Amino acid sequence: MVPGHLAVILARAQFGFTVSFHFLFPACTIGLAGYLTVLEALWLTTGRGLYANLYRYWLRIFAIVFGMGVVSGIVMSYEFGTNWAAFAAKAGPIVGPLMSYEVMTAFFLEAGFLGVMLFGISRVGKRTHFFATGMVALGTLISATWIIAANSWMQTPAGFTINAQDQFVPAGSWLPIIFNPSFPYRFVHTVIACYLTTALLVGGVGARHLLKARANPGARKMFSMAMWMVLILTPIQILAGDTQGRNTLEYQPVKVLAMEGDYLPSPHGAPLILFGLPSNAQARVLDEVSIAHIGSLILEHDPDAPLPGLSNFPRSDWPPVAVVFWSFRLMVALAIAMLGLGLWTLVARVRKRLYDSVWLHRAAVLMAPSGLIAVICGWVTTEVGRQPYTVYGLLRTAHSLSPVAAPAVAWSLGAIVVVYVGVFGAGICYLLRLMAEPPDRSEPEPARIPQRAAGITPAPGVDTSPTPDA
Repeated sequence: MVPGHLAVILARAQFGFTVSFHFLFPACTIGLAGYLTVLEALWLTTGRGLYANLYRYWLRIFAIVFGMGVVSGIVMSYEFGTNWAAFAAKAGPIVGPLMSYEVMTAFFLEAGFLGVMLFGISRVGKRTHFFATGMVALGTLISATWIIAANSWMQTPAGFTINAQDQFVPAGSWLPIIFNPSFPYRFVHTVIACYLTTALLVGGVGARHLLKARANPGARKMFSMAMWMVLILTPIQILAGDTQGRNTLEYQPVKVLAMEGDYLPSPHGAPLILFGLPSNAQARVLDEVSIAHIGSLILEHDPDAPLPGLSNFPRSDWPPVAVVFWSFRLMVALAIAMLGLGLWTLVARVRKRLYDSVWLHRAAVLMAPSGLIAVICGWVTTEVGRQPYTVYGLLRTAHSLSPVAAPAVAWSLGAIVVVYVGVFGAGICYLLRLMAEPPDRSEPEPARIPQRAAGITPAPGVDTSPTPDA
């Protein structure tokens, strides 16, 4: 049975919903794991209980987010078999091993040290616990590496050949597959986005508690640290986005032209279209507001550089232009707002008003979810812009679907939406309750649990008295 057009749309909607919902959690865990590592390092080097207190505050939130991320990602594995069996059969020899490497390296590393990180702060030595936290943070980065490598190969396939069974298989070394042309740019851009997302979230929580109690030391510290990250990372992220955009123009020009709304070629320099209504039917952006030559300046760093248009490519290869056009603009608008927030905090620091500016704190609270929104917009731009292909230029989405009927996909999509909204909605509400609790005003050190009290019987002759590392 050949899947119908409606089945393809529903299957794409189902996978898009589950992936975008799931992506919110790793975007936080990658950044939070790094933040927790920094907090514990500061605790070890300064001896201040304030950092230990903040560590325990965010550790509870990290644990919930981590668990929700794992659970929300399981469904996607089943969707490869239920909805995308043709893709799995053709691209499985490439994508399958990359995903298994993620399990064998990152997931095992995280699982091995997560228990010590979550429950061992009062049971093991400080340095041992710090090592466990660092290993979990490293595991999140390794996980991101393999996932982005697999997705980047689908965007810019390299290092493969096609066998007699019409499957993509390695042509030799795995290095060209892993380090495909878009991988370095997408890895840097994604990881920075995760850290920036966490910084905005932490800063928003700190700002909320500053509005209630300006003298709370924990709220002051988390807000200050987060705003330094926003100030430093946002310009770097903008530059990383620029390099990724130029790489995408080279390997996926149709995606970039859809992002820019360039339907017609611009032999003497493309304009930057700020706003408008993309119309595939008329092959132009209606009611556009644009600035001449700035599009070429951004993409080619030359205001007079010629650029092609979507009309240079078959319509069958165009993505949904309006979706890509607007998701990209929302992402850029949020990046500009983040840069503005970072500069605002810098001015407030110079004026000694960082903890006293009510409007700054309100803006930080308002911007708290902006990182999450931005990463979803970036994902939509990347993935919808790749359409109508799953493996860019080689395997179309319509040819990747399982032989399933539209009603079956619709029922499973409806069930997933109901379960996700119910279960993870409750989880998110609980996270918001945790974030609404102010950090402790005191600076207590974590209480040590003697080995016997912890249910551990020391070996004969072993000294159980506290040590400097305990």
